[in-house]
Amino acid sequence: MHNVVISGTGLYTPANSISNDELVAAFNAYVQQFNADNAAAIASGEVEALNESSSAFIEKASGIKSRFVIDRDGILDPQRMTPRIPERSNDEWGILCEMAVVAAKEALERAGRTAADIDGVIVACSNLQRAYPAVAIEVQAALGINGFGYDMNVACSSATFGLQAAANSVQLGQARAVLLVNPEICTGHLNFRDRDSHFIFGDAATAVIVERADQATSKHQFDIVSTKLATQFSNNIRNNFGFLNRCAEEGIGAVDKLFVQEGRKVFKEVCPMVAEQIATHLQENNLNVNDVKRFWLHQANLNMNLLIIRKLLGRDAEPHEAPVILDTYANTSSAGSVIALHKHQDDLPSGALGVLSSFGAGYSIGSVILRKR
Repeated sequence: MHNVVISGTGLYTPANSISNDELVAAFNAYVQQFNADNAAAIASGEVEALNESSSAFIEKASGIKSRFVIDRDGILDPQRMTPRIPERSNDEWGILCEMAVVAAKEALERAGRTAADIDGVIVACSNLQRAYPAVAIEVQAALGINGFGYDMNVACSSATFGLQAAANSVQLGQARAVLLVNPEICTGHLNFRDRDSHFIFGDAATAVIVERADQATSKHQFDIVSTKLATQFSNNIRNNFGFLNRCAEEGIGAVDKLFVQEGRKVFKEVCPMVAEQIATHLQENNLNVNDVKRFWLHQANLNMNLLIIRKLLGRDAEPHEAPVILDTYANTSSAGSVIALHKHQDDLPSGALGVLSSFGAGYSIGSVILRKR
């Protein structure tokens, strides 16, 4: 068995950003047009009038101020409200591959590695653009990596579940190093006509190099002390889009073919589960929660993270203890906690303990205890 480290992280951030004000302007234009077009039906009670959104509502509900997106124009067009991402020929690299490669190259650079040092690629994300061939194999080819590649999906927890899979491969000697990438085009499955969720997601991609500790040379190493995963079935976060949709015409276009959630239930049920998992995970490793210098939590909702940390520490966290990136990135699903890690790691001293945690649909929860080398 080999000891394993994270030796490098990388990030792809889209060039385009949408502020809350811009998103609200497009949403409200749609609402006004809908209400005008359906005025008679609304007056008779046959159709319910839509309510406008506001930047103040969005920030209070989520902590989000803006989000990076692959496409602005399609989202902000009240007649469309869907990103416009042109289809590519089968001879071109796919867009998820393209995003993953940018993040991967930065991770390789920080790790001091090249494609020749990597034996496996895992693409772990919420929504894959096709059934097959695996996007991971495409990324492998684009980077010139020999070895293996496969895709996996555990929604917002895909990164932490992928980290355990990568660590296991390296620990067992099946690979010298594994590249984990999390390309997320979350705006592609978001209903921008739904007031309760139209602001939640943004787009990004992250990458992590996992390798043997005795071979690592990077200045950015973290020992993977332990990983812990848990799942519990729930319908409170769901997306029913899939290949079987064409077999049931009556469901085509229904709202559940995009992201749907029961937000209040998720908040109430998931927060205590996450806090309990992290606390138990630390106890199992004879570690005290007060010894953890940084929590890189899933970046879904600021109020959730504040409550989880309060449950763990018995107090509110200082900003440096649980860094927030969702104010500018929004919820990027599996990429969120890794973005927080990537942007808030270099200041930690050697020996500092940290916890990377994700949680989301499933329900799924992953926690990874890290120690700065």
